[in-house]
Amino acid sequence: MSKKADFVKSIHGMNELDLRARLEEDKQRLKKLGFAHTISPLENPMTIRGLRRDIARLKTELKKKQEGL
Repeated sequence: MSKKADFVKSIHGMNELDLRARLEEDKQRLKKLGFAHTISPLENPMTIRGLRRDIARLKTELKKKQEGL
């Protein structure tokens, strides 16, 4: 199974509080990666894209939970 599918399955089981905590954690990681990439290029800059997409998935799942879907 792909990494994306594993991630999606893992966030489906989370409650709203866990999703918010994970979202804040990932936002901090993205900020740190961005700074690190600015100072000296990352070995794999695609990690930034992947993290942004994970954040979007978390936001989507959080929105679904808030709307009661």
